[in-house]
Parts: sequence; C-alpha cells; structure tokens
Amino acid sequence: MELEQTVEGWVDLPLVPFDLQKTLQSGQVFHWEVEKEVCRGLVGKEKLTLRLSGQGGHWQVPKRSLELAIRYFSLDHPLEKIWAAFPQDPISQAALRTCRGLRIIRQPQWECLATFITSPLKQVAHISQMSLSLREKYGNSVQGGKAYPAPEVLASLREENLRACGLGFRARGLLRAARMVAAGDLDLETLKSMETPRAREVLMTIPGVGEKVANCVLLFAYERLEVVPVDVWIGRVLLQMRQGRRGTPAQLQKYSQRRFGPYAGYVQQYLFHHARTNKPVIK
Repeated sequence: MELEQTVEGWVDLPLVPFDLQKTLQSGQVFHWEVEKEVCRGLVGKEKLTLRLSGQGGHWQVPKRSLELAIRYFSLDHPLEKIWAAFPQDPISQAALRTCRGLRIIRQPQWECLATFITSPLKQVAHISQMSLSLREKYGNSVQGGKAYPAPEVLASLREENLRACGLGFRARGLLRAARMVAAGDLDLETLKSMETPRAREVLMTIPGVGEKVANCVLLFAYERLEVVPVDVWIGRVLLQMRQGRRGTPAQLQKYSQRRFGPYAGYVQQYLFHHARTNKPVIK
C-alpha cells in the first residue's frame, strides 16, 4: 500500500489497549485493506488510513482523522473495565487471553444493516466479496475508494442487479430494505432513542432481518453492548458452556446475556473471533 502524503503530519492514537488487526478481522466490517504496518478503509464517505510508527510501534493517523479514528474504533470504551467483567469460566478467559485489544467498532447505520443482511450462511471472506462488489459497481467514488452504495442507489436497481454481485437469495432482502429506507418507511436514526427490545422489533420488520442480524446491527451500529448475536459459532460455544443443553437462538441469546453481563456483546465478539480463528477453546 502506498501511504498518502499529508502536510499536517501524523499523530499517535491514544495509548489505550487496542489491537487493530484483530478488530478489523473479527467479522464486524468487510471492506478494509489490512497489512502488517498499514490499514486503509472508509468510514462512510471519509477516508481513514492508519500506519504503524517506526518509533514506539504506535498506530498513527493523519491529524485531521484523529477524532474520526477515536470514535470509529471506540477508543473511549473502558476496555480494561470490560475485561474485568468477563465471566471467569475457562472458555471466556481463553478468548480474553487471545483477543485482548479487540474493540467493538461504531459503524454507519445503513452500511452495517445492509452488509449484515447479506451475511446469512456466508463466511466473512464471502461477505467481504459481496460488499466490495457492491461498492465497485454502485458506490460513489470518494477520496480513498468507493463508499457503500446509499439506499437510494440500491432502491433504484432490480433484484438481478444485486444477484450479479453474488448476493443470491439475499438480494431480495437488501433491495426491499433499501426501498424502505429510501421511501422514508424506515428511519434508522430514530432507533437511537428506542429501548433495545423495541429497536430489535423494528429492525425485524425489515425483510431479510431476523434476530441474529438485528442483534448485529444493534451491537455494531447502535452500541448496545449488552446484545449478543447468536450464530453457528457462538451457538457451538454456548452449547459447550451449557454442557450440551440445547436451546433455540432466542433462548441462547437470553442465556448469554444473563451469563455475560452488561458487556455481553464484547464477550460474544471475543468468543466468536477466538472460535473462528481455530484456536483451542480451553488452554
């Protein structure tokens, strides 16, 4: 990756616990270019580049991007307090050891909703391919790449246009969601002021949005840190924690919120990344 030249110079991110690669590769976002010493992506329509400084090994950003990076990567989250609240069972503690520094990202609402509508039955690499294809074909060109297509843009398309981007059956849900937002039938901003159960109900009125996708959106776009999206990976982990006792996704979601506490979303994300990267559950 070539680094941009910036007149204003580069500044260090705050010296708080933060693992950039784990954060970007943990299945929250799907469009970043990640290398060992340089990471580049878009936050909505704003370009964000990070580099590893040669002196001190701290991540740096152009000065103008400092506030954007702090907010996007949730560097104000009290990560050490969150770690202290992790359950003491061996599975949770193993995930904590291997995922330290991973943070929940604050994502743009529409982009988060749209990408997770395309996520069912797909691995992270496939979701990334779909996201990049949609950006390339229908996204607006901005400095640093192409932004995720606005709902108004996608709403004007046909289902076959989206299927051509590899979405398969997910194309119908994304198209209908885009049309709801573009027509004003769904105001994503109003969900901020709703209680979590009500916001979940509203999200689940959107075609293609079940409880798992709704919880992903609540966690990653609305900062509801108590929410646990239950997918196949987390279902397996919870099954082990419950010593083989099965349950519906809704039952497992409630169980995990009781067990994991007020930062259940963080515990979930650490467990998810730990399990997905094929590390042993218990060391």
